[in-house]
Amino acid sequence: MSEERQFDNFDEHAVDYRETHDKVIKISGADSDYFSEYKIVEILKYEDANKSLNILDFGCGDGNSSVYIRKHFANANISGTDVSEASVDIAKNKKISNAFFKAYDGTILPFEDNHFDVVFTSMVFHHIEHKLHEGILNEIKRVLKKGGRFYNFEHNPNIPLTRKVVRECEFDKDAVLLKPSYNKKITNQSGLKTESLNYTLFFPRYKLFKIFLGLEKMLTWCPLGAQYYIRAIK
Repeated sequence: MSEERQFDNFDEHAVDYRETHDKVIKISGADSDYFSEYKIVEILKYEDANKSLNILDFGCGDGNSSVYIRKHFANANISGTDVSEASVDIAKNKKISNAFFKAYDGTILPFEDNHFDVVFTSMVFHHIEHKLHEGILNEIKRVLKKGGRFYNFEHNPNIPLTRKVVRECEFDKDAVLLKPSYNKKITNQSGLKTESLNYTLFFPRYKLFKIFLGLEKMLTWCPLGAQYYIRAIK
């Protein structure tokens, strides 16, 4: 990894991000949209979709997750931010209702203190140099309201197939995956309190495995899922 690297550069991948991602994850039996939406459905286990929540899509990229935040949280006020200006421009062009996107400098989030009910991030922290995690988590804590919730989805590096998919992905070449124990530790060190660590995606999404997918809700404790997420409270 380059000494100068702080955030992986997604400007060069912004236009063809979805196409590239779909090729890499074809082995899973699902496409990029599926994986964007499933995370929002996970959040629905904890959040009231009818409330007028202020939700931040941190590391929003091209806004694909925000499309599904809008779909499932009809009354939410959505903000998205990313260090990739090219990706933010694509998100803006999607014209998602009541959703606003801003680029930021990677240091100070361009939002007021105690503003958000929910901060959501998907597969972002492994693209950020580890020495910056503490500062970013402190910023996330700053913009969360007291009692606000932080959802951080990441790949599970303990799964060989997950490591293979990441290794073969063009825009993941510099990624350093976060062990669940490390993720939980740095979250708690920021002053956010980890309420749960849930594992997800145990089976491929091909029709052949459809009968098993219902079992996944009973396996969130099992560290064999391809991804996991932390839910933390301010």
